[in-house]
Amino acid sequence: MDFELSTEQEMLRDTVRDVLGRSYTPERRNEVIATELGWDPKVWATFAEIGLLGLTFAEADGGMGAGPIEAMLVLEELGRGLAPEPLLDCALLPGGLIGQAGTDAQRKDLLPRIAEGELRVAFAHNEPGLRWPATEIGTQAIARAEGWQLAGRKNPVSHGDCAELLIVSAALPEGGVGLFLVDPEGSGVRRTAFATHDGQRGADIEFDGAAAELLGAAEDRSALIAATAIHAQAALGAEAVGAMSEALRLTTEYLKTRKQFGVPLRTFQTLTQRAADMYVSLELARSMSLYASMSLADGMIDPLVASRAKLRIGRSGRHIGQEAIQLHGGIGMTAEYPVGHYTARLTAIEHTLGDSSDHLRYLAGQVADHQMVEI
Repeated sequence: MDFELSTEQEMLRDTVRDVLGRSYTPERRNEVIATELGWDPKVWATFAEIGLLGLTFAEADGGMGAGPIEAMLVLEELGRGLAPEPLLDCALLPGGLIGQAGTDAQRKDLLPRIAEGELRVAFAHNEPGLRWPATEIGTQAIARAEGWQLAGRKNPVSHGDCAELLIVSAALPEGGVGLFLVDPEGSGVRRTAFATHDGQRGADIEFDGAAAELLGAAEDRSALIAATAIHAQAALGAEAVGAMSEALRLTTEYLKTRKQFGVPLRTFQTLTQRAADMYVSLELARSMSLYASMSLADGMIDPLVASRAKLRIGRSGRHIGQEAIQLHGGIGMTAEYPVGHYTARLTAIEHTLGDSSDHLRYLAGQVADHQMVEI
């Protein structure tokens, strides 16, 4: 198995790192996330120019035709730069659903507009009170003579506040879960925006007889939704690895420069041992992120692989985030210093699409399916 990046992959990674390095400083990011939108439209336009918004779309649909490894590299850089732009939520994830489930007309209409930055789409699937993995959908699709209508509530919808189109999962009259396109500004839709503790945005969206267009055919899309969640878990894991990398770098730099009793903190053995443990956690998370992404690149969409990676990355993120704040002392708790923001983002990722306890419970439930190995 080749773990070396190709020249094109290195160029992609370096380009994203350069764009984010020029676009954001800790102070600049604090200013941007305090705005109503919560991210920078100029950076979004730059993402469109360099092809990131259509990174994983087929070339025939206006994308770059890249795979999970390239997505991992890009999301890792977004995590490293703590960029608030909704690349996954409003472009890659909904674009993947449209590419898999949409009709030819829907793909030709929507995907090029997403790739060019002209249209933001959000996937409204989560519902109040449901924990991962949610198998029952309360939102109902109702067939009328004039077309489909939806009734129900979705919350949280990540970056649903800024979406110009929604992909909504809803129970079909004949059974199964279908996917529908809904105008968030249309009649029968009530959208309430909110900010999350990590500086991101979301929405609570209620549907009461909202007009909807079927995405593709009226068939059960449960398997596609589950596969999309696995892709999203891998992408979030890569973002978390990037955030952990930068949190560790900031911590080690602080230990080298901050002095106490007239000597740098790095001269205290206990502190350097704790930093070394953070490095071990980072490499464990990086390995599992690569494992998850390479599995997807090989066409293996396995929930066990996704849960193993999510559990390990979640545990590493919590360890590194907590240690980064403690090793920084009081400054680590301030809003002006970036370490606390990295920890907040790592915490949010850990609780998205199942937290560590959810995935541990899921993996424990699969133990009986393993065969006994005799040596």
